[in-house]
Amino acid sequence: MELTDEQLVGRALEAREHAYVPYSHFAVGAALLAEDGTVYQGCNIENAAYTPSNCAERTAFFKAVYEGQRHFSAIAVVGGPEGQPVSDWCTPCGVCRQVMREFCDPDSFIIIVARSPEERRSLLLRDLLPEGFGPEDLGHHRADEAGGGAA
Repeated sequence: MELTDEQLVGRALEAREHAYVPYSHFAVGAALLAEDGTVYQGCNIENAAYTPSNCAERTAFFKAVYEGQRHFSAIAVVGGPEGQPVSDWCTPCGVCRQVMREFCDPDSFIIIVARSPEERRSLLLRDLLPEGFGPEDLGHHRADEAGGGAA
């Protein structure tokens, strides 16, 4: 069964409920769709020292990569004040965009930002990270294209 954009947003909203945000009180959820149809959910996880905090998008990517995934087609992202319905667009931060660039084709990877499953916008990674820096800029192929694994 193929997942619809509405269902992917629903999974992001579900992931948002797991956010640990005692400092900002801004809860974010993400649902990352692998090319094989597997969905990896992530939430933001804060830390009193701030720098060790992790965004929802990176949580989802790191879970997926740990599980051996390297091929992704889309991610849905939702966020807003904790305990309130999502009412605004929540786009990935620059660090998350760079992580996406490591693993995704900027011309085909879709980022869905949503207020609800019905109210959403789809953007290409290329539009959110124009002229992004990727492995090929260092003369390397992405790990998945080179047969997997780090050098």
